[in-house]
Amino acid sequence: MTEYRAPTGSADPGALAGAPRRLRADAQRNLDSLLEAAKTVFGTSGVDAPAKQIADLAGVGVGTLYRHFPQRSDLVKAVFHREVDACADAAPALAAAHAPAVALATWLHRYTEFLATKRGLAAALHSGDPAFDALPGYFMQRLGPALGSLLDAATESGEIRAGISPKDLLYAIAHLCLPVEGEGVAYSRRMVALLIDGLRYGAGTPAP
Repeated sequence: MTEYRAPTGSADPGALAGAPRRLRADAQRNLDSLLEAAKTVFGTSGVDAPAKQIADLAGVGVGTLYRHFPQRSDLVKAVFHREVDACADAAPALAAAHAPAVALATWLHRYTEFLATKRGLAAALHSGDPAFDALPGYFMQRLGPALGSLLDAATESGEIRAGISPKDLLYAIAHLCLPVEGEGVAYSRRMVALLIDGLRYGAGTPAP
């Protein structure tokens, strides 16, 4: 992966040290705009897209991007964490609004969108780049319990089969979202819909 580095003297010491600090309102807006812009650009141009393309879409200067994210890997990790957090945080809201099986299916489709439309971020999980070594652990730490709560509720209600682990299901859908020559995101959605239908087979029976 191509790295960019902040010009000498422009790096934010707090960002480099990882020290938590409260941002001014305008700085927080800039940060939010950069993360949203990076998500969009990564989805269309990949995670190696030019820094200026991201900064222009966010409406800030490249120097602002460098101050918040001195290296490209910093930006990729921040966007990845933000997207994983949003997916995980959707689970309790869906559980409160829908029947267990519907909440589970809706969440799995959202997870599919994360994988299928943000393949550059998903690829960082398996890139072998040491900068991303912590991402698989974060992925399971946040999404495993989120999916587990939905699975448990749907199993207890008798709407899906028992004996399915969150890890198995997360990885099964990840494989279904791998690029297929000549097919787009709609293909991944169809495959995941078939998998969700399969979860209902044998519903209400004890796990073997």
